[in-house]
Amino acid sequence: MRSAASVCSFGTRLLHVGRKHTFIPSSLLADSGSSRSFASGFSMELLKQLRSKSGAPIGECKKALTETGGDDMAKALDWLRQHGVAKATSKVGERDAAEGLVGVRVSEDGSNAAIVKVSAETDFASRSADFATLITAVADDTLVSETSGALDISNPSDTVKAALDEAILAIRENLSLSHAVKLTCTEGQWVGYVHGRLPGSDVAGTAAALVHVQPLSGKNVSPEVMQEAGKKLAMHVVAAKPAYFSPETVPEDVVQKEKSVLMEQVGDSKKPADIVEKIVNGRMRKFYEGACLTEQPHMVEEGNPKVSKALSELDLEVTQFEAISIQNK
Repeated sequence: MRSAASVCSFGTRLLHVGRKHTFIPSSLLADSGSSRSFASGFSMELLKQLRSKSGAPIGECKKALTETGGDDMAKALDWLRQHGVAKATSKVGERDAAEGLVGVRVSEDGSNAAIVKVSAETDFASRSADFATLITAVADDTLVSETSGALDISNPSDTVKAALDEAILAIRENLSLSHAVKLTCTEGQWVGYVHGRLPGSDVAGTAAALVHVQPLSGKNVSPEVMQEAGKKLAMHVVAAKPAYFSPETVPEDVVQKEKSVLMEQVGDSKKPADIVEKIVNGRMRKFYEGACLTEQPHMVEEGNPKVSKALSELDLEVTQFEAISIQNK
């Protein structure tokens, strides 16, 4: 004969009163509580905390607690990183990571700056809070790197590896470090701008730029003026997308190819050679105005003066820039 009360598998007791059956939540019964443990030895509360902290599926969280003794959150998280992430990566590692976010971080004095990109499979995943946290972690780690210039993205630091592992576990997508550059200066300052920023983040967005501005020789310019001019210039870089810094930095093969195309365009005009040369030189100036930062019309300054002219009027010059967006391949 069945007992007057039996426990259902989903944590509710079934009371038999005559032919009627009444379901009562276990939380309302005297012998239940938030500390109720599973047969394997861990509590429901710890399972909830691990699920919330890791973002891993409930089944993997249960297994992690079981394998690590059931009472140590840190050990369970380590187990998930070692086993859960490996499982997630094996499933998603072959999928294309074509989306993502970029990020910028600049030191308080402007002497160090970092610009990074992490790729994801979907736009949805890259807009998540977990992904924004990952971008911030990568940017912060790049900023304090002992190495400057382009970092080896195939061999990131332990801090970045751990951040990637945690994000992969939570997001369940193929995530990869695509770009990480640290920039330094001894004069002037680096200034950054992030376009399409995620809500609540001052680091992560869809496009970003860093520019280095410094006073012209013999000039004194306040940090506030450099900051404001640099911010406008970084915004210009994101919008105008210069391919080169100045005409002098355009590779010679690119210059010769452009001249060859222009010569073909005007070569059959039966104009004298000196006139043809002037036409080609004039069109090359137009090419430089479109491709080179120093020659571009400043898109953020009123009247759109040439970038180099707009800065010189403030006793400033730009010496370097770095830009990236989620569209960059």
